[in-house]
Formats: sequence, C-alpha cells, structure tokens
Amino acid sequence: MDIFSGTTLAGMIQTIGYLGLFAIAFADSGLLIGLVLPGDSLLVAAGVLAAGGDLNVFLVIAVCFIGAVAGDSVGYASGRKFGPRIFSREDSWFFRRDQLARAREFYEAHGPKTIVFARFIHFARTLVPMLAGAAGMRYRTFAAYNVIGGFLWVSAGTLLGFYLGRAVPHIERYLLIVVGVVAVCSFAPTAVRWWHSRMDSVQ
Repeated sequence: MDIFSGTTLAGMIQTIGYLGLFAIAFADSGLLIGLVLPGDSLLVAAGVLAAGGDLNVFLVIAVCFIGAVAGDSVGYASGRKFGPRIFSREDSWFFRRDQLARAREFYEAHGPKTIVFARFIHFARTLVPMLAGAAGMRYRTFAAYNVIGGFLWVSAGTLLGFYLGRAVPHIERYLLIVVGVVAVCSFAPTAVRWWHSRMDSVQ
C-alpha cells in the first residue's frame, strides 16, 4: 500500500465523517490534548477531499466551526472554574508551563483580539480560552471574538485545502505530504520561539 495514497489519511477522514471532524475541531480548541492535535492539517485535508467530491465543503466548514466555537467555550469555562489547578499542574509530555507563559504574554499583549489571533497559533489555540476564563473576561466579549476567530480559522484552513485540491490534479494521492507541510508550518512559530528562549537561557 502506498502510504501517500488516498487509502490512508483520506480513507480515515471519510470513515470518521462529519461527526469525527466536529469532535477533532472541538478537542483541538477546548481540551488540553489539543496541544498535540493537528487541527490545521485536518482542515486543509478535509478541504482537499471536498474539492474531490468526497465531502461537502459547506458542511465541513459548518461542523468544524461549531466544534471549534464549542471547544473554545469549554476551554473558557474550564479556565473560569479550574484555572488555578490547571495552570499549576506539573509539566508533562503534552503540557509545559513555558507554553502557558507564552500564551499568557500573548493574551496580555493583545487583549480580547487574542481570541481571534490565537486560532492561528498552535499552542495558543488551546490555552488562550482558558486564560480568558481564568482572567475573568466577560463571556459576552469572549463569545463575540470566539465566533469571529472560529469562523476565520475554519474557513481559511478548509478553503485553502479546497482550492488547492481544485488547482492541483490528484493531490489527494499525496495528502500525507500536504498535511505534513501544514503541520510543520503550524508548529514552526512555537519551535522558533522555543529555540530563541533556549538560546537566551544559555547566554
């Protein structure tokens, strides 16, 4: 079996269907396991499959948008209720305090707009809603930015994949390569920031 064929990742996405896409978008935004989920890659991959007729692009955007907004709302509620306990937990393989520190700096620098910006930054997408809840941001304000950010993030990722699928013939055969490139781009800002912090600590 060719690992870059449509029978691998494409088949998996088709198997989990719209409910699976909703669940992953929800978990990527609202649960700490979102720190290791490839949400951006999933959106692009689903868009590519929609371009080939395997999925409906409007349904993909709708279910992922609802999942992303609901996930952020759960993150906000978790931060509001359990903030101190969440943010005092020990480092683990998927959660590190330096991620929290970077998310906090980002939140304090940009205020409510962070809810929108954080959608496009891997570690911040999961942690910033919790920070907003723990900091006592008014839910009405949070909800407005949450809807805007969720729509922009889901639409951008899905439509990027959709138009890529329309422009490049048979790109679904190389879906794992596409997803890998998106994942690298998604993690790159975090990796660069980590490297700079390591260099600063050495000096």
